[in-house]
Amino acid sequence: MSPATSTAVLPSELAPLRERFSPLFERIAAGTVERERERRLPAAEIAELDEAGFGTLRVPREHGGPGVSIETFTHLLVDLARADSNIAHQYRSHFGFLESLRFQPAQVQDLWYPRILAGATVGNASTERGGNRLGTLNTQLASTSDGTTVSGTKYYTTGTIFADYTRVSAALEGQDGRCFAVVPTDAPGVTIEDDWDGFGQKLTGTGTTVLESVAVEPGGVLEREPGGYEATHEAAFFQHVLLVVLAGIARAARDDAAFLVASRSRTFNTGSGLPFREDPLIQEAVGRLAAKAFSAEAVVLQCARALDEGLVASEDPADGADGPRGVDRAEIALEQAQISVPELALGAAQDLFLTVGASATSTSKALDRHWRNAQTVATHNPIAFRARSVGDHFINGTVPEGLNAIGEATSATAGTPSKERS
Repeated sequence: MSPATSTAVLPSELAPLRERFSPLFERIAAGTVERERERRLPAAEIAELDEAGFGTLRVPREHGGPGVSIETFTHLLVDLARADSNIAHQYRSHFGFLESLRFQPAQVQDLWYPRILAGATVGNASTERGGNRLGTLNTQLASTSDGTTVSGTKYYTTGTIFADYTRVSAALEGQDGRCFAVVPTDAPGVTIEDDWDGFGQKLTGTGTTVLESVAVEPGGVLEREPGGYEATHEAAFFQHVLLVVLAGIARAARDDAAFLVASRSRTFNTGSGLPFREDPLIQEAVGRLAAKAFSAEAVVLQCARALDEGLVASEDPADGADGPRGVDRAEIALEQAQISVPELALGAAQDLFLTVGASATSTSKALDRHWRNAQTVATHNPIAFRARSVGDHFINGTVPEGLNAIGEATSATAGTPSKERS
């Protein structure tokens, strides 16, 4: 864990934050293609961001942090995702933990906020690849004479390989439901593998984490109330980060298309004979791509405002008395965005190849990464399920709910586990 730059100098406003982080983002962008071709994990780049205090942005002011809004954070994360979508994506786990921490008891906050301000980061270890029944977890918390331990195997543990801690979803021994155990990634019994084999987002550290009787400190167990404010807000925020990453990918595709066209001198013998930068058909193609990138970013910024409003509403005792809670309204906004933003980002990444022809397919340019990365992020949540949920809400007023954990469904178990709104 590297000490972060003093958060006292971190502003909460967007303009000075961009001035602070933009040079670092540009250095990250300069090495993106090389890292992609070499499949080199961006550990050094992430460490530099952590040292600059990026991981502290959502620490509340009352706990010594900058306390930036989700809207401001979203602007910055789109900027980072445009530079390198892998790095932005791996921060999903860390900032999701910070969102959850807002709803934890004071003694838990007093343990973790100082660690975050000192530069610590937290990864994620939630999903089990198979063998667990829908809504349940095989990973278990157990009480021993020496305290609490956690054991299990997790996959899709995005960000954990770069982090100081990882947050592990687990069931209490012999019970359904879940809570979380936050443990050091270098603790005895923790093994982290960079074995993610997806065709996109290759550098997010989304591999396997194995935990064998790993000790959990008393402040490392975080309870979760199914359907509570924390569960609903954090689940929506987790999905929000994915959409922000997609918006950043779309912006990167726009920028690459504009650069390639502006710098190209060759043209096709079937075209108008004009330089590409002056050809109205090529200009139109870049314009349509840019519109998709703009629309994707506009949608995620609206979602950010809904999340901010949901947090404010959660402090009102009357919230939800006359309809969905603020966090539920934010979840509904995110579910609608999950239907539209992937299509926009994938369209932008695809349209890039309409601008300069076959030369864009050169592996030296690595332009295919935009489509591969967008498609990989877009598959995290089946769009059909989100569309059905949104339709059910507007037809029947149903508030979206999700099961406690991904797992194997059978006719005997489907729909029986406890639910949480997510």
